Amino acid sequence: MRIGELARHTGVSERSLRYYEAQGLLAADRTPGGHRDYPEAAVDRVIRIQELYAAGLHSEKIRQLLPCMRDQDGGPSTVATPRLVADLTAERDRIDRMIADLLRSRDTLDEVIQAAEAG
Repeated sequence: MRIGELARHTGVSERSLRYYEAQGLLAADRTPGGHRDYPEAAVDRVIRIQELYAAGLHSEKIRQLLPCMRDQDGGPSTVATPRLVADLTAERDRIDRMIADLLRSRDTLDEVIQAAEAG
């Protein structure tokens, strides 16, 4: 499929798709006319990339992890390594710390709101 079609299927801009390709996250063949031609599996790959970005991973970490992940279900592939498990565990721990920080911030805001409403 062409880049515009992939963008429509995933809701990701063509500019972002080109960036993913430049970062080694996404690959496309080229037609004789030089147009990008993505396989159907690229839809799942782009969705996985978006999920990893949303989790706070940067492109270099995503590039390292993608070969170890299946696109359709996100599970580990047969090439998943103990390092992948360690890296993902570290990322999960980082996210847990961020969640705890956000919960503390929300609790503080709740206290301020309650005090303001009572006063």
